Amino acid sequence: MSTLLRLATAGSVDDGKSTLVGRLLYDSKSVLTDQLDAVERVSRDRGLDSADLALLTDGLRAEREQGITIDVAYRYFATARRSFILADCPGHVQYTRNTVTGASTADVVVLLIDARKGLLEQTRRHLAVASMLRVPHVIVAVNKIDLVDFDGDIYATLAEQVAVAATDLGLLDVRTIPVSALTGDNVVDRSERTPWYDGPALLELLEEIPAQRDPATDPFRLPVQLVLRPQGAARDERYRDYRGYAGQIASGVVTVGDAIVVLPSGRTSTVVGIDTADGELAEAFAPQSVTLRLADDVDIARGDLIAAVVDAPVPTQDLQATIAWLSDRELRPGTRVLVKHTTRTVQAVVKDIVGRLDLDSAEIVPADSLGLNDIGQVRLKLASPVAAEDYVVSQRTGAFLLIDAHDGGTLAAGMVGEPLAEARCPGRRPAQYVI
Repeated sequence: MSTLLRLATAGSVDDGKSTLVGRLLYDSKSVLTDQLDAVERVSRDRGLDSADLALLTDGLRAEREQGITIDVAYRYFATARRSFILADCPGHVQYTRNTVTGASTADVVVLLIDARKGLLEQTRRHLAVASMLRVPHVIVAVNKIDLVDFDGDIYATLAEQVAVAATDLGLLDVRTIPVSALTGDNVVDRSERTPWYDGPALLELLEEIPAQRDPATDPFRLPVQLVLRPQGAARDERYRDYRGYAGQIASGVVTVGDAIVVLPSGRTSTVVGIDTADGELAEAFAPQSVTLRLADDVDIARGDLIAAVVDAPVPTQDLQATIAWLSDRELRPGTRVLVKHTTRTVQAVVKDIVGRLDLDSAEIVPADSLGLNDIGQVRLKLASPVAAEDYVVSQRTGAFLLIDAHDGGTLAAGMVGEPLAEARCPGRRPAQYVI
């Protein structure tokens, strides 16, 4: 049976991400005829001899005019073996925030590097983002291999550099593939022009790579989005005493009869009903959206977390976290922000900036501030407690956003704990390493 895989592309400007995605869609016969006709027409207007496949994903007018990707372009395609949701992320350093968004839900990141340029600072930044977000798999596509005459030695050198950088950042599942997005070498079919490479083509690898672990295997967590008291309940006997707590299950399984705890209050109760738009259920699991009914009249509001009594997180007002700073203005100690954690938003202040990630050494170095696109570690003091867990334990309850209280703009994406430090295994090569 076909399984779903979420993948995101990343890389520096002009590394060929959009062309690679277009080639992947075109060669896998996932492009509609009218889409291809439109791309061919625009390509002819530009004086090109063949279709510019990058136009299949560069949908914004500004992207087509400038020849760069600005926004995250999502595409769906499928093969006989698997279905894919693809996020084509921008490469320009100015749009790193979009790359964080696109990679945050990915099972696989396909990171492109230009065979002529090698590893750049932006390449290392994207590797750091993948490590920080705990993306399970990374595929590094050494693109434009045709422009270095399919030289196996150049590829081997770059693959070794990738392995060293990935190890420094704690990425343990990294595959490297030589490709030419323009001519299609090793994208969908294996190329005869790279006899020194005996690994799979990109699409083959994407069809075989395991998807992310099932969130239903984790402890039960449900952030409350809404408390349901149906209008007209006083007049309708069926709903007179109805009170339900609606939300999307972030992880785990819940069954009628389970003991739960409401956080941060700590009140306990028992699940007596699980309702959905299609009727009642005896059991529900992530990522289903459900409404829970409880045995006791517990004071619950939006932002509370309903969790299994066993292994429930401990609410806290102090967070140490790794953040990707996405704002043009600098972050300094004492800055007041809003922390949005699951469905709960609380006021907070930045107590301290522990340090900033040095992309060359892959170490956290002392810093007094964080600037646009910096990745750093901070300590936050919250006005009220949140039921947060380390990101390495739970990506849903370990992630948060920092928001500007004045204009509502997103300032940073955060991960509770130190996912970069905990992921590192010094001196060890990635578990999966293909040359």
